[in-house]
Amino acid sequence: MTQKKSLLEVKDLCKHYPIRKGLLSRIAGYVYAVDGVSFSIHEGETLGLVGESGCGKSTVGRTILKLIEPTRGEILWQGERIDELSRSEMVPYRKEIQAVFQDPYSSLNPRMRAADIVSEPLRNFEKLSQEAGRERVAALFERVGLRPDQMVRYPHEFSGGQRQRLGIARALSVKPKLIMCDEPVSALDVSVQAQVINLLGDLQQEFGVSYLFIAHDLAVVKHISHRIAVMYLGRIVELAETQELFSHAAHPYTEALLSAVPIPDPKHQRKQIVLGGDVPSPINRPSGCHFHTRCPYAQKICSSQVPKLEEISPNHFVSCHFKL
Repeated sequence: MTQKKSLLEVKDLCKHYPIRKGLLSRIAGYVYAVDGVSFSIHEGETLGLVGESGCGKSTVGRTILKLIEPTRGEILWQGERIDELSRSEMVPYRKEIQAVFQDPYSSLNPRMRAADIVSEPLRNFEKLSQEAGRERVAALFERVGLRPDQMVRYPHEFSGGQRQRLGIARALSVKPKLIMCDEPVSALDVSVQAQVINLLGDLQQEFGVSYLFIAHDLAVVKHISHRIAVMYLGRIVELAETQELFSHAAHPYTEALLSAVPIPDPKHQRKQIVLGGDVPSPINRPSGCHFHTRCPYAQKICSSQVPKLEEISPNHFVSCHFKL
């Protein structure tokens, strides 16, 4: 893939939630939701962020959006740091970074009509006449597969897939450069998932928008992503271009995830790797490599030393002492 200009850079991003106990609410520990995550997203690119539930991938997205404040680390938007900006200072950047959330119903105001939901960002960021705004919203409805006559409806009058299309139209209304998609299809039927994924791909081709696509389903991520980052317990353990990751996975956790992806061929069966034990708590994390308690290849060094995220081939990064 041709190297493009970097839109977003995340450097050593951390989000630790304090645990308070006792009458004086003293800090007794921390939940290490995100612990040293680094990556970049280029213009017109989709970066897939995958991992088990609770690994911290949604927290990464919400921290980038500044919906929650990072504990430490740097977030750079087109070379400018935004992680230290106040809410008022973030306003100019809100137009360029939009979001589509997992639940298409709870992310929409049930008391607002569909047209008002989509036009709200326009009223906040652009000074359009009422007629021009209505025309823009009608065009967006048609572009995402909704009818203009549905603009007067309320969210409860739409199906799940239609509500997600409504959320996509809202995100697109101010022509952002990056859209953070947090599990945008996990609450939808399989047939509707494919429609929404194809829509996102078409919109990227048309508008040149970039995506941070957060999901737990590798099959879905493979269809839309240029590169994939695999997270485990708050850290990125592997980052590579999509085809490279699927053909030459180098981390044992990625290998296990890929073994669970179904193959649409009854004659070809893949041996599934079943990981032992449970996912460790983000409060009491294992020392060294977080994955060593479940890793079939773990050695003594894995429990004492944290492996660095190193480049083992062009654009392929792995955090493991023993690459596969």
